Amino acid sequence: MQVIGVTTQQEVHIVSRTRKFHINEILVIEDPSLQDPKGEVVETLAYNRLIPMGLDKSLVDHQILETLKNIGYDIESDEINVAKLRLFEEAPYPVRTGCRVRLPRFEEVRKLLVKTTPQEGMVLGEIRGTESMASSISPDLKDQVAMLEQGKYRPQKGIPFLFDIKTMQQYPHVGIFGGSGSGKSFGLRVMLEELMKLRIPTIVFDPHFEMDFRDHVPELKDRCEKLQNRSLIVQIGRDVGISFHELSTRDIENLLRAAGGNLTDAMVSAVQELHKRRDSYTSFSDRVSNLVKAQEEGANGLRRRLEGSDLTPREAEQINELLALLKEYNSLPAASVRGIHWRLNRLEKAGLFQHDIRSIEQGLELGKLVVVQGSSWVLQVFATYVIGSLYRKRREYKDQKLNGEEGRFFPPFVIVTDEAHNFAPKGVDSPAKSTLREIAQEGRKYGVFLFLATQRPTLLDETITAQLNTKFVFRTVRGTDIQTLREETDLTPEEAKRLPYLRSGDTFVSSAAFGRTVFIRIRAAYTRSPHVENPFDELEQVAAERNDKVLAVIEKHLPVFETDLLSLIGEIRRECGLDWDLSRFKQELDRLSESGQIVKHETPFVTRYDRK
Repeated sequence: MQVIGVTTQQEVHIVSRTRKFHINEILVIEDPSLQDPKGEVVETLAYNRLIPMGLDKSLVDHQILETLKNIGYDIESDEINVAKLRLFEEAPYPVRTGCRVRLPRFEEVRKLLVKTTPQEGMVLGEIRGTESMASSISPDLKDQVAMLEQGKYRPQKGIPFLFDIKTMQQYPHVGIFGGSGSGKSFGLRVMLEELMKLRIPTIVFDPHFEMDFRDHVPELKDRCEKLQNRSLIVQIGRDVGISFHELSTRDIENLLRAAGGNLTDAMVSAVQELHKRRDSYTSFSDRVSNLVKAQEEGANGLRRRLEGSDLTPREAEQINELLALLKEYNSLPAASVRGIHWRLNRLEKAGLFQHDIRSIEQGLELGKLVVVQGSSWVLQVFATYVIGSLYRKRREYKDQKLNGEEGRFFPPFVIVTDEAHNFAPKGVDSPAKSTLREIAQEGRKYGVFLFLATQRPTLLDETITAQLNTKFVFRTVRGTDIQTLREETDLTPEEAKRLPYLRSGDTFVSSAAFGRTVFIRIRAAYTRSPHVENPFDELEQVAAERNDKVLAVIEKHLPVFETDLLSLIGEIRRECGLDWDLSRFKQELDRLSESGQIVKHETPFVTRYDRK
């Protein structure tokens, strides 16, 4: 292997007659005057002059062909392997043409590729193109990951990719981007496993109910021990909720906005007038509900009812209370009050006000990964409250410590969410966005960090995207998303062209901590998602189980005549849990006869079903 053609301080072309170059592999240029610079293969090509295929605009131009002739290559018959090599560090002057090129030893590139230890960092995968250094890898980095290729597990071949989470103090926040089926959610699962391993307090908002870490992969059981009892799953309305009496008026405005869209100025004014300090949900909702009743009936209607002779003292008292309420809030528009009432009812029906977030706080204090599950809109509403509440606790503690005061310790923590563009959409106001934007800009000072995953980086708030100092870019197809990623990372044009064709689980890591883009393959996860079953396999399995149950009931009564089917339907309902009517049951019998599991006999008088 040697350098050919015109060279620059950043890139050179290299050639080999016998060795094919691997994309992303690292090579050393033996140029003593530049202290043997190292580079990464970013583009490769095998060239044969007899089959040019219109390569006039490729790596192989006229100048390179002339160079190859001069150094002894038979370009008329040889297959020539050519590669473009980008230097890791810009050279002070161009590399000398003709220099020999060789594979590196691990120790020569360790500082470039390894920034921490497996014990202190997140072991996320294997760096692609480092397989040639397998024999020289130091013992502390061997057998750190198991890889999944074509559905089969294989041992580590290259250098493990270690993400030094401590560098987030200087380069905060992580973005995970990729289209459907790219391995984005799988990669996020691996990152969460590593956060659990390091006992870093983490809160995860899971709209898909898939971040469950209790089902371990049998083949990797020995690697799962560090994850035992380090996660907590809570559901909104069942385990956690919002303590209404702790809410400020601004908090209530945000919750109502999340429940039903933007509030009008009149609605904001109504909330500010109706909410009293330390209100419980009952006191506030009763006040709003009673005002709605009073406005619907009107002062005249209430007075007419009060003049009735058949009222009990309690009923009269209630009417007087409505009249007093109507008088106190006579300036509030009825439509605005009704809008507030509807939003409150929607939040209450979702169970948001039945619990508090104490279990989340305790989980974080214990260094656990807390997974919050709920439907998408409820999760957005709850995230508005819980992120703000936890961030305030951490910020207050740090501010008190800075001022020399002794406050109650609340740990630094990580916020993780999938479908991040729903929580912080670009160009659209959302309740959680202002808090997430504040954390993106200032959270580093307080030890609060973001891991945001989305299929559509173009739809994520630009201020937040700009603050994500590390980006994992999986397969992405949409041109607008690729353009956004080009603008927000140091992906080269060659790497951007590869994005639509990446295998599931392969990703570019653009990190300020590394100072360049690293191409890696995410390791095998130690746990499995509850949604791992193929839906078509599920369909076949459920159909087979139902078929066996129904057939078992029918066979006990064979032969069965059409006149006996009504009595048999009752047993089918009890034994199989199927709410079938006579028509549906006949369809099932016909299906069983067509498949040869029973025999159907047609007679002029009655149809009979019998054993085959």
